[in-house]
Amino acid sequence: MSGPGGLGALGLLPLLLGLPGLPQARPRYEPTWGSLDARPLPAWFDEAKFGVFIHWGLFSVPSFGSEWFWWYWQKEKREPYVKFMNTNYPPGFSYEDFGSLFTAEFFDPNQWADILKASGAKYVVLTSKHHEGFTLWGSKYSWNWNAVDVGPKRDLVAELATSVRNRTDLHFGLYHSLFEWFNPLFLEDATNAFNTSKFPTSKSLPELYEIVTKYQPEIIWSDGDGNAPDTYWNSTGFLAWLYNDSPVRDTVVTNDRWGAGSICAHGGFYTCSDRYNPGHLLPHKWENCMTIDRSSWGYRRDAQLRDYLPIEDLVKQLAETVSCGGNLLMNIGPTHDGRIAVVFEERLRQVGSWLKVNGEAIYGTKPWRAQNDTVTPGVWYTFSPKEGKVSAIFLNWPVSGILELGEPRAKLGETQVTLAGYGELLKWVALGEKGMVIALPQLTPQQMPCQWGWTLQLTDVH
Repeated sequence: MSGPGGLGALGLLPLLLGLPGLPQARPRYEPTWGSLDARPLPAWFDEAKFGVFIHWGLFSVPSFGSEWFWWYWQKEKREPYVKFMNTNYPPGFSYEDFGSLFTAEFFDPNQWADILKASGAKYVVLTSKHHEGFTLWGSKYSWNWNAVDVGPKRDLVAELATSVRNRTDLHFGLYHSLFEWFNPLFLEDATNAFNTSKFPTSKSLPELYEIVTKYQPEIIWSDGDGNAPDTYWNSTGFLAWLYNDSPVRDTVVTNDRWGAGSICAHGGFYTCSDRYNPGHLLPHKWENCMTIDRSSWGYRRDAQLRDYLPIEDLVKQLAETVSCGGNLLMNIGPTHDGRIAVVFEERLRQVGSWLKVNGEAIYGTKPWRAQNDTVTPGVWYTFSPKEGKVSAIFLNWPVSGILELGEPRAKLGETQVTLAGYGELLKWVALGEKGMVIALPQLTPQQMPCQWGWTLQLTDVH
């Protein structure tokens, strides 16, 4: 018999027979990029494909220009922002005074959750704290500068997390800004060329540990490094804890914004830049975070209808992004009183109605050998491993009713073509070894399975 701690004969038996034996030890990650970057990304994130970003904070009160309102007004003193404040607020009014005006009286987390569910999104990321430093939860480390002590007097993070988890199957995530524009401790560290670390040790890192243990988000979307390196933020130390010992260690995903130089190089999935859409396949999982409002992440009262992307553009972004192996994170900005403006709600519900018809070409797919068609522009391919189907998402319905695809290799008697949302098989002709011509059904507008972008499902093509 083996001694204490040994396997013994009974312990070795499953191994000898090739059967499941003792539970395997969980891998431990070291606080180095080499170790952390080797962690496999939890599978749910790649399968999800589509999420909703929510930028909400004190910038939602002036709701003018940009969520960078405070910086543009006080630091850069941009003329439109200075004029806006001089015109609409009394002399001496400070950004901190917006705190009491951030009221959220119409915030109904159940309604938000229902809209998110209707969008077809599989995850949501809420700004727990933007660069202004105001937290949407009652942080112990943000005394009197949070939504529980000031303004709504409510834990907005907790309320949305509860509603999302009770009413939807979405994964709940949190955005967190590492730096804060005007925090004295951060400014002192910056003056010291980040050789001191008062701010991360007393504010930023404790907040990160707090939101993970309190709300157990499955996405930590970090941002705002303030030009400081990851060593200043102790990002690798935090991520090692997150992956090894946190309550979400098995399911959590992270992005790549953990200090100057880490973007598009380290972390979980890559974001590379805002509105990143390379249009070709990348070797690493990535996300296209973009805004329905072309100019701002936060709500803008001064936005015009032309400032909002139409649904056709959103479908195009989704098809392009997923075809190239990315996820789409589509941003909305609620109002200071807690409403999702109807234009955002409409866009989200439109995407959801499109996904009800075409979701098989999006969810759980992998990139195909070709991303876009070489003959007909505006055609993007995805592959469904479970069904063995290739989906061709085409953004323009041809006037002729004939769609030519240059990429698929079809075989007579084997290949079948269907239109998502339309039951009958479609007729097609092969163009030699590669390419095919497909006769689309003659449909009235009322008979169309959807209005913007359509999916051909191809079986037995190569």
